[in-house]
Amino acid sequence: MRLHVGCAMWTHARWQGRFLPDRLPPGDRLRAYASWCDAVEGNTTFYATPSRETVESWARQTPDDFRFVVKLPKPITHEHRLTGAEEELRAFLDAMEPLGPRNHALWVQLPASFSPADVGALAMFLRRLPRGHRYAVEVRHPAFFAEERAERLLERVLTGAGAEWVPFDTTVLFRSPPTSDAERDAWTKKPRVPRRTRALTGHPIVRYLGRDAEERTVEGWRPWVDTVAEWLREGRSPTVFVHTPDNADALALARRFHDEVRARLPELAPLPEPVAADEPPLTLF
Repeated sequence: MRLHVGCAMWTHARWQGRFLPDRLPPGDRLRAYASWCDAVEGNTTFYATPSRETVESWARQTPDDFRFVVKLPKPITHEHRLTGAEEELRAFLDAMEPLGPRNHALWVQLPASFSPADVGALAMFLRRLPRGHRYAVEVRHPAFFAEERAERLLERVLTGAGAEWVPFDTTVLFRSPPTSDAERDAWTKKPRVPRRTRALTGHPIVRYLGRDAEERTVEGWRPWVDTVAEWLREGRSPTVFVHTPDNADALALARRFHDEVRARLPELAPLPEPVAADEPPLTLF
């Protein structure tokens, strides 16, 4: 029984000296993060495919059971809209190869304009992908959440390909007006869609966005504690990413979420002991 938790990044200016050792060189930042959380979103790959050498460094800094959920590059999903991007896809898959078992899922985040009328392109794209990877798809068009026919169509395509539907739960953010600059910025950028808790595979992935106030973030994730605990009882192996608008406390909040689920299921494997902010990170080898 294993629950993985993580954040949207592995380095953040407001974590240094609080949660993680200060002034870490780039080659040690992910290693320190991995002592706190055992998963991370690979958002930077959306903007540029990293070099193979960079990805080799990621692998060296993390244990084999660490989970990366890496986002496909923007040219594939947003510019080519899944059609005719074979060269970009090959380059991306080659760059990610050094992650080995750490590459938990390739994340296909689609633009809000990608509608039910485009599901055929998604089905064709998924059929052509190599079978050696796990895939997870995030959609943002309102019709997938408001129209049962569109929802069922997408579920059939994803289930047929063995792919997961990634929910991005922003309901707590939009429950009441923003109270900080970071929350106001998030209001203009984040999708406003209903919470979705149905898993399609044995490896569900959740992206949860809270508020800058810790107590509001914790209150908002209560339904996910219930859902994740039930998934674990069913034998699923979920991954949960905790976001807040400013992400200042996201690292500690991800561990708190894991603790709350473990309070329900004491047999759940614990997270690693984190490196203290006033000591150098431990090496893996």
